[in-house]
Amino acid sequence: MNFDLSDDQRVFQETVRSFAQERMAPFAADWDEQGTFPVDTLREAAALGLAGIYCSEKHGGTGLGRIDAALIFEELSAACPSTAAYLSIHNMVAWMIDTFGSDDQRRHYLPRMMPMDILGSYCLTEPGSGSDAASLRTSAVRDGDHYVLNGTKAFISGGSETDIYVVMARTGGDGPNGISAILVEDGTPGLSFGKKERKLGWNSQPTTTVTFDDCRVPVANLLGEEGEGFKIAMRGLDGGRVNIGACSLGGARACLDQARAHMRERNQFGRPISDFQALQFRLADMATELDAARLMVWRAAHALDTAQPEATQHCAMAKRFATDVCFGIVDHALQLHGGYGYIKEYPVERFLRDLRVHRILEGTNEIMRVIIARRLLTGNL
Repeated sequence: MNFDLSDDQRVFQETVRSFAQERMAPFAADWDEQGTFPVDTLREAAALGLAGIYCSEKHGGTGLGRIDAALIFEELSAACPSTAAYLSIHNMVAWMIDTFGSDDQRRHYLPRMMPMDILGSYCLTEPGSGSDAASLRTSAVRDGDHYVLNGTKAFISGGSETDIYVVMARTGGDGPNGISAILVEDGTPGLSFGKKERKLGWNSQPTTTVTFDDCRVPVANLLGEEGEGFKIAMRGLDGGRVNIGACSLGGARACLDQARAHMRERNQFGRPISDFQALQFRLADMATELDAARLMVWRAAHALDTAQPEATQHCAMAKRFATDVCFGIVDHALQLHGGYGYIKEYPVERFLRDLRVHRILEGTNEIMRVIIARRLLTGNL
């Protein structure tokens, strides 16, 4: 095993770190406070190749691997987890089109998605089907050369602000084999959006319901084959789980750094609080847990890069562990700040609010345990 980064990885890691600290970190609090979707900044990130990280180079992708993406999302999230997480979603949509789309679909969408001239969203969750994704009810009924979509999707990142929606809809019978993936463009008659949700965190990206009311979409917008939608969704979620784990790493690392600096500066009982062994032990545990989480995320990313048969389990393990542990690190960092950690002049509270949802999305951490346990009880880990 070689845990050293390559020279190329170190170069783009430092490039992304500089971008994140210069073009994201100074503005993240305002984006959060104002609910600003920073499209111009996202397009600056795209100019660095961050909108198609693991898309092929043929249509403008960067052609990197999943470990590379984990490095990138950790750096971006050390500045703003909310904005980094939206970029992960856009990358997922682009990857789905690049991997499962037709040549015409790739030519039509990817050259505009790579510079983020158009933005992507992913529509799986519904008001009545969250963890039980295979029970989704949004329908797509064939009518000549079109599908007619009816139904509602919930908690859609980018809803009302993005341009292309990958929609999981039922074209067949009950269960996962009746689900297909369909591309729906903004402005399609019958496509509408609910109000922007008021959220605890992730405020630099809009979240809405997405509704289809006799929404007619060309059959040519089918992604892959009929009945392949659930497979496409699950493969996308494997990568999404690695990415959201990496986003948790970035947020936790930033808060660990802030806590360490605060401990050196804050004096109580006549000396810096960094002199107190109980707090030293707390900091040591935070650093150890962060390193362990990073190693699990990297292992899962490597499993995806090498197409290992156990990749799904490794992704579930990494997502469960990293998001739980990193949220705990941020909570400890807030505690080490005392009352200062609870006010908005200090960024720790924003990271706490942003990282909380990572334990819910891309499959709740309870569902991650279901995936892991199922494998444990039906085969070898």
